[in-house]
Amino acid sequence: MVKLHEVMDTINARINRVLLYGEASLPESQFKAFRKLILDEFGHSGLRGDLGRLFGDDRPQDRQGTGRPILAGKEVERD
Repeated sequence: MVKLHEVMDTINARINRVLLYGEASLPESQFKAFRKLILDEFGHSGLRGDLGRLFGDDRPQDRQGTGRPILAGKEVERD
């Protein structure tokens, strides 16, 4: 069975090539906008999210860590 991360690895390789084509052919200011659009379309709010729902995987795979708040275990001064 194909796993979500395998599909995303394949898609990410193609996205990198598309971004390289854009960088080679667009002025820097246009490329920044193009890059943002591509990453939004294929990222968590786009294709990645759609595929996650299709694969029944609602957990983000790109995040790492304990899942604790940043300030967990640290003293925080309060007024």
